[in-house]
Amino acid sequence: MEDTLSHPRRRLRDLGITIGTLPPGPHNAITDVPGVLIGHATLIYDQPHVVRTGVTAILPRDGEIAHDYAFAGFHRFNGFGEITGIQWIEESGLLTSPVMLTTTNQIGLVRDVLPEYGFRHYQHGAYYLPVVAETYDGWLNEMQARPIQKEHVFQALDNAHGGAVAEGNVGGGTGMICHDFKGGIGTSSRVVAIEGEAYTLGTLVQANYGDRKLLTVSGVPIGRELGYDIVPNAWQEPPLSSSIIVVIATNAPLLPAQCRRLAQRATTGLAHVGGSGHNTSGDLFLAFATGNHIKPSATGILPLKGMLSDQKMDPLIDATVESVEESILNALTMAETMTGYLGHTAHALPLDRLQAIMERYSRSS
Repeated sequence: MEDTLSHPRRRLRDLGITIGTLPPGPHNAITDVPGVLIGHATLIYDQPHVVRTGVTAILPRDGEIAHDYAFAGFHRFNGFGEITGIQWIEESGLLTSPVMLTTTNQIGLVRDVLPEYGFRHYQHGAYYLPVVAETYDGWLNEMQARPIQKEHVFQALDNAHGGAVAEGNVGGGTGMICHDFKGGIGTSSRVVAIEGEAYTLGTLVQANYGDRKLLTVSGVPIGRELGYDIVPNAWQEPPLSSSIIVVIATNAPLLPAQCRRLAQRATTGLAHVGGSGHNTSGDLFLAFATGNHIKPSATGILPLKGMLSDQKMDPLIDATVESVEESILNALTMAETMTGYLGHTAHALPLDRLQAIMERYSRSS
């Protein structure tokens, strides 16, 4: 098996493997959408508990989402998971807080800390219904230790920035497993032209789902080619849970129903990689659009920029599918082998073997 220490981890395109036909943004990340910032707090240590967990923060509008709401929509592919604040998004069509990703049994702590963070920064009520999503990292992380504290949530928020995004074993993705390989955080973006205007769409995933045999890269059955005799299974017993959170951002002028339609299309990108929406998988997708500005104090008729015609949405739909697919694969190619709680080990997807298989199938560029 590939030695990941002597073979640095690389993103999918750096391996000569291209997903789709649309061009990515300059960083091929969700931060290519203007104003979207990403921050991580990563916890990895062995004493007094074996900890492999963290928090990831997604801040729209350069962190000013409390003063300038964004239209948003949600889709539940399979519901064995949780996103707080989602009822208000479905009711109002508005995203009014940062989006946080973390581990299953600390979603409550992260949710409770966000209003305090809002009060500290805005001296008034903010983030009343915070949006926090979770996936289960209990195979590698000693979850009952509950190591995430208020300062870690603040760290992820305060460290949020644009540009390149750390992927793999970072933030909320630190202890995650994907298709029986080490998983975690992944991101990608696409730029589309509609009626002479350029729009950017980016996605970020916390990938913690899937069976090895179903893993597919650009149509190639990588999971079947890399059996457990080649790369050992991360699990020594059937997993208790396996999930994926997808966050989609765009600067196109979309209304809530259109955001929801994009969130639904994340299902296709997931399916291209081999996600099936299994019974104990929490496959939850959130999309927001910053093309319109909604001020909390606004009354009467809102001066919206408008909406993109539904008939012109196909490029954004294609961008969503391609970007979700590549985000998941970036999570896999950037994640490193990790040993954690009770000596459990999740092995990284071997990049040399991946390239060799793709070349044999003539799928690499």
